[in-house]
Amino acid sequence: MTVHTLDTGLFKLDGGAMFGVVPKSMWQKLVPADDHNMCTWALRCLLVEDGNRLTLVDTGIGSKQDGKFRGHFYLHGDDTLENSLRQRGFTSSDITDVFLTHLHFDHVGGAVVRTPDDKLQLAFPNATYWSNQAHWDWALTPNPREKASFLQENIRPIQESGHLQFVQEGVPAGLPMFQEIVFVDGHTEKMMLPVLPYKGRTLAFVADLIPSAAHVPLPYVMGYDMRPLQTMQEKDTLLQRAAQENWVLVLEHDAQTECITVQHTEKGIRVAERFRLSEL
Repeated sequence: MTVHTLDTGLFKLDGGAMFGVVPKSMWQKLVPADDHNMCTWALRCLLVEDGNRLTLVDTGIGSKQDGKFRGHFYLHGDDTLENSLRQRGFTSSDITDVFLTHLHFDHVGGAVVRTPDDKLQLAFPNATYWSNQAHWDWALTPNPREKASFLQENIRPIQESGHLQFVQEGVPAGLPMFQEIVFVDGHTEKMMLPVLPYKGRTLAFVADLIPSAAHVPLPYVMGYDMRPLQTMQEKDTLLQRAAQENWVLVLEHDAQTECITVQHTEKGIRVAERFRLSEL
């Protein structure tokens, strides 16, 4: 098995929204904001080569949205999903599986593309797309707070394609490259975090449960989360396992740090090491 991180560009979100009740005087020391209180975040995906399977975990924002939408999020940087795949020697047609941690636009947007004649189609035509029934239903009938994050043009073409399959909780049948899928409900209903063995270690792609290294302390919870107290409990459970078993946590949104390990300290669990996945 070979695992790569794929950079798909950078975007900006409001620092206060990203850190919830934590005061700016504390979080800005970790992630500096610009004059508009916006912080820069990564759109990082994971690519897993395992035998004849090539699995992409999340897809970034993509490029089909109009300029007004893209302007809201200050999309910038030279990286794209297509270019990052090409640098690893692959094209979109080589992807056999697309695993979506959840269906917010910055995780699923690249899963669907717009053709020159303004039609929507799968970005990965030979892939099976993986979600779960509870989260899919949640996204199709969104609550008012999350409605702006669940864009139907990112979701319905997948369902209509016939390429969609659902993961069940427990052992991930159909996805043998993963040893476990952790389901969490604090950020959104039934977000999925894939856990896999790699080079004698355990990798966990932690999506929006721990979007950056700055979010490791338990109170550092995004204002976007539907159930912040549950996020804190879920973070604690995962971080306890990660510290005890020396897991490698792959960070989806940290613009500076790809991977971390964590350890127990007098202040609670904190970052132990920072490194690139390629350094393992």
